[in-house]
Amino acid sequence: MAPREEEEEGTRNKALTNLRFSDLEPPLSPPVLEALSKAGFNFCTPVQASTIPLLCTFKDVSVDAATGSGKTLAFVVPLVEILRRSSETPKPHKVMGVILSPTRELSTQIYHVAQTFVETLSNVRSMLLVGGTSLRADMKSIEEEGANLLIGTPGRIYDIMERMDILDFRNLEILILDEADRLLEMGFQKQINSIISHLPKLRRTGLFSATQTEAVEELSKAGLRNPVRVEVRTEMKMLDISSKQLASSKTPLGLHNEQLAALEKCPIISLHGKMKQIGREKSLASFTELSSGILLCTDVAARGLDIPGIDWIVQYDPPQDPNVFVHRVGRTARFGRSGRAILFLLPKIRSAAKEDRDVMEKGLKAFVSFIRAYKEHHCPYIFRLKDLEIGKLAMGYGLLQLPAIPDVKQYKLDKLREKQRQKNLKAKKKEELKNPKPQKPKAKLNATSTVMRKKTAKQRRAAQTVEDADELDRDYRLLKKLKKGTIDESEFAKLTGTEELI
Repeated sequence: MAPREEEEEGTRNKALTNLRFSDLEPPLSPPVLEALSKAGFNFCTPVQASTIPLLCTFKDVSVDAATGSGKTLAFVVPLVEILRRSSETPKPHKVMGVILSPTRELSTQIYHVAQTFVETLSNVRSMLLVGGTSLRADMKSIEEEGANLLIGTPGRIYDIMERMDILDFRNLEILILDEADRLLEMGFQKQINSIISHLPKLRRTGLFSATQTEAVEELSKAGLRNPVRVEVRTEMKMLDISSKQLASSKTPLGLHNEQLAALEKCPIISLHGKMKQIGREKSLASFTELSSGILLCTDVAARGLDIPGIDWIVQYDPPQDPNVFVHRVGRTARFGRSGRAILFLLPKIRSAAKEDRDVMEKGLKAFVSFIRAYKEHHCPYIFRLKDLEIGKLAMGYGLLQLPAIPDVKQYKLDKLREKQRQKNLKAKKKEELKNPKPQKPKAKLNATSTVMRKKTAKQRRAAQTVEDADELDRDYRLLKKLKKGTIDESEFAKLTGTEELI
């Protein structure tokens, strides 16, 4: 074995126990052990060592384990064993197992992992059911060929169950909910409840997630019967003044969170929820095949995806829910390997948008989205809107004027510009004191006119809004003149009162 391979093997073993799959009780069947051995799995991870025996002895489990700890095999292996030990041979349309996961990509990954072991069963057909593909085609395939194990997203499986009476769930053996907290966050509560209502109560149920939330606890109470709670944590070293202490961590042990120093040029592939399914599959496959590259993605790729060799996770924006951070960084440092992650918390880099109105408008939309997401963050003690430098952030998105939205109304002007405005105002007042204008005789005011002069707070706000709108229009007209070359940078700065900031 080459030195590099020995190093990787040593790192990988940190995530494993000394317990072999062949030593588990109750014992696994020879075909499953052979499939595990061919795939290179000999020793169990902690979550596998804890969970497989429980499910194989017909216990419900609620598993809380760090991402990248081997949860997929922890439920696929016992699921196959339970189906193997079933007393009856399943007919084509008799469903024996269901696996639910939140995204198409994760469902596809689980399906391919499961196939290796499902193929050891006779007369058992698994079916991948996810959105982005033809519902009619899925229904036709089920009708003609049958399906005994359904793996997919709650939305598609719910649609299939509602539209097809041909499927028989009365003898279902096992239900698995993977990434359960994300299933609920994505709004699948209704579909999950409906799916569970069609299943027999005398079944095995496994609920898996890297983060246990109150909603998951409620789902556990509703869907599981006296579940065994399995909690597996990696250990992280905490340096004390006098000694090193060990504490539990939800993130992988080999993960280092750092700041970005440099980024070399390399291929960039996009992946997001608005892409068609075939495009998402191509992007994922292309990125997996690259020797080096960048996957620019949304949280659609934050859960469960196991792409070998990911070295860095770069988060441009902090997730609103801190639990999502755990899943994002968990795409690296998987299965005992090391990895690094970066989260941008520093001021953004200013991008140029003076030459393209389309870029400016996109920057405006991005700025508004960022502000609203920041405002609603679940960790407000870290992500404090009032401490955010709104003006500099706006410049980072290429804006010359803050938009008139309630979220940033109190930050109507950039601090530097406001400082300059105050300076100009003081200079004007000083000039007026030196050269006072002759005052006109004051007209006598009656009580009625005095009342009319007073404005309500609402009227003052309305007047301020009109004034702000006028200022925005004026700056926009000046910006257009700047782009056309009618005025230069110095004239633009002078007209907008920012000449000393250039």
